[in-house]
Amino acid sequence: MWTAPLWVGSVVFYFFHALHLEDPYEEVVAGPLWAPQQVAQSLFYFYAFAYAITCGLAVWEGGRLKRDGVWTLAPGRSRSRVAADTLTPVVCAGWLVLCLPVVMRLIETRLVPTPQALAPLLLGMGLVIAWAVVGCAIGHLTPRLISAPLSAVFVYYLITKTGQVDPVWLRHVSGAPDTSLDFGEQYRVLTLLVPFLFTASVAMAVVTWWLPAPRAVQRGARAASAVAAVVVMVLCAHTASGWGYGNGPISAGHASARCAGTAPRVCIAATGGAQDQLDEVHSEIVRSLTKLRQAGVKVIVPTTVSDSLLTGRHKKRSTQSEWWLPLSHQAGDNGPGMTGVRYGVLLTSVQFPCAFPQSFPAGRSADWVVNHDAAMLWAGLVIDADEPYLAWRRGEYGGTFQNAGQVMAKVQQRAHNARRLPSHEQSAWLHTEQQKACRLVQETTR
Repeated sequence: MWTAPLWVGSVVFYFFHALHLEDPYEEVVAGPLWAPQQVAQSLFYFYAFAYAITCGLAVWEGGRLKRDGVWTLAPGRSRSRVAADTLTPVVCAGWLVLCLPVVMRLIETRLVPTPQALAPLLLGMGLVIAWAVVGCAIGHLTPRLISAPLSAVFVYYLITKTGQVDPVWLRHVSGAPDTSLDFGEQYRVLTLLVPFLFTASVAMAVVTWWLPAPRAVQRGARAASAVAAVVVMVLCAHTASGWGYGNGPISAGHASARCAGTAPRVCIAATGGAQDQLDEVHSEIVRSLTKLRQAGVKVIVPTTVSDSLLTGRHKKRSTQSEWWLPLSHQAGDNGPGMTGVRYGVLLTSVQFPCAFPQSFPAGRSADWVVNHDAAMLWAGLVIDADEPYLAWRRGEYGGTFQNAGQVMAKVQQRAHNARRLPSHEQSAWLHTEQQKACRLVQETTR
């Protein structure tokens, strides 16, 4: 264990270097915070290191057992018991490599882990035991001075490189999950069971070599365990081959939410980073809807407005009765604030009596854009959400129209002129603008 200061120091250094290289501490703690996601992220960089350290140390200890003749010094003790006693410090070293970054991450994010959140850690701890068994066997068969460092390097690159090569099943059986978690998601049992069984089957085959039994029984057990290991590995590879890149089985929708108000009822992720602004978000949504209705927009007030962060990677589409908006992203410390909330209301509430293309097809007229965007910008001016809408459309225009500046100026002019009209005339202008935009887009699709 004299090497402990070296690899413990490496874990601490790499924790702060890797996990905060792209995401500064302030952004991490600002949210969204989801314990399973944070645990999986903190382990991602240390699986290979833990397995490599474990295997290398186990090879060294296995070689020492052979050199010192420990197998024969205590004939009353089984070889499996001797190996277990010898490998206990090695396993503890591998566990420390995995547990240290997880504990540090949970402390800095102030999250309380659930059993599901710790599942990736338990996978790693189980595979540490498996790699210790395999390493001990290697040390018993090879010169430890050479094989110990070589095995550590080999295992490290074996785990890291399988995440970059084909076939795809290699990524999922390596012991370092290839599937990242989004907010509210958890690994399904099969996602973690497959890599565990793949490596553990090899370790179990190795253990049979240490069973205290007659020679004939040992030969039968070794042959059976070898066949069983091959079968298990083939089944694991076959199962993982259908998962796809970074797409192992996960389940979503596990994050809790905080809700407030009625008509609409607004729900925000409880640890999404904007939970303290729930009342303000609810008030802003109600205020925006009220302003739009008073201005003459035909708004259907939804029953609920929910945080899209709660759905995980597979976002749900908004319906008339249920809206899904990125509330945590908009109202959080790293977002645009209430302007973003109003912008979400704008895009979801203002509806046209026809459908519009999601892009600008080449060779087709886009005359409808001026009327459509002028109507939307007018609604944005009503609820003070015009700036984000203009920023979005400028980006769209720049990659489509050669006269993007002229189109934008015309849109702004029509919207601002409409806002200067008397209130009752603004409503009529909006409906006329919507109908004209629909007529023009329908002409382009004929």
